[in-house]
Amino acid sequence: MDTHPLELKVQSVTAETPTIRSLVFGVERGAVPRWQAGAHVRVSLPSGGDRPYSLMALPGLPEGVLALGILREQMSTGGSAFMHALNIGDVVMASAPVNDFRLHEDASPALLFAGGIGVTPILSMAAELQARGAAYHLHYAGRAPGQLAFLPQLQAVCANSLSVHYDSDASCLDIAAALHRAPASSHVYVCGPGGMIEAVKSAALAHGIAADRIHYELFKAEPPSASNQPFEVELRSTGQVIAVAADQSIIEALEAAGHEVLYDCRRGDCGICQCGVIEGVPDHRDVILSDDERASNKVMQICVSRAKSERLVLDL
Repeated sequence: MDTHPLELKVQSVTAETPTIRSLVFGVERGAVPRWQAGAHVRVSLPSGGDRPYSLMALPGLPEGVLALGILREQMSTGGSAFMHALNIGDVVMASAPVNDFRLHEDASPALLFAGGIGVTPILSMAAELQARGAAYHLHYAGRAPGQLAFLPQLQAVCANSLSVHYDSDASCLDIAAALHRAPASSHVYVCGPGGMIEAVKSAALAHGIAADRIHYELFKAEPPSASNQPFEVELRSTGQVIAVAADQSIIEALEAAGHEVLYDCRRGDCGICQCGVIEGVPDHRDVILSDDERASNKVMQICVSRAKSERLVLDL
């Protein structure tokens, strides 16, 4: 099965901030995909593997093209460096869109929170909610003026339904205040750094919003591979021991050894790859497990988490 059925050709490249650029692609091969807010594609890297990037519903975007927003990571392990080196006419391979961060379909109001490059799926959500005529408000937070990408586009989409916050001045985001007038029936969506996600989740729960109405997607910087150490995983079902290299995930090592593994996000935020741990100590790097689940060391997300012990025995 072809996991990267789309051939995309760069049509335009725009510097949105000194570290963020938007890329617009035409579909050279494969059917032009239909997608909804919250969807992402996985772009294949020339060195192997791929990276997920949220699709963006930019205002005025022509039919049949796809837009992505890319942050240039200071310690890129290949993804953002490759994407920032693309020029008009370059071709990449990508997966069909996948959506683990869908908008609700009923008439409930929505409260959107975006931090940094986490704005990419949130912008698309705002555009979809605006087109529906739905009640929503978007809070967009960054460190300082000049560092927020896609702000003009958001202002065009949202008008009075947008609040902009800077850590450097009095506009700094107060999550509790933002939630203060939100009805308990609201859906809350947040995308950004892990600390922001946890803060919004906690504040929304404290405000009385049910957990199943709090939706999040992690924007996670590419981890510096130099800090990773190799380790081993043992499969309880067969006793097979598989080496996981410093630059490999557990999933990549299992697939290289010929095993089929169920997974999706590869960012530690969807829970599909969760696996039982029989022995050993995981190095938890996900954002989905509770503190108690992490402390128990009985389960882990094998797409991003690693090992503190030399070997993990997994319930596989």
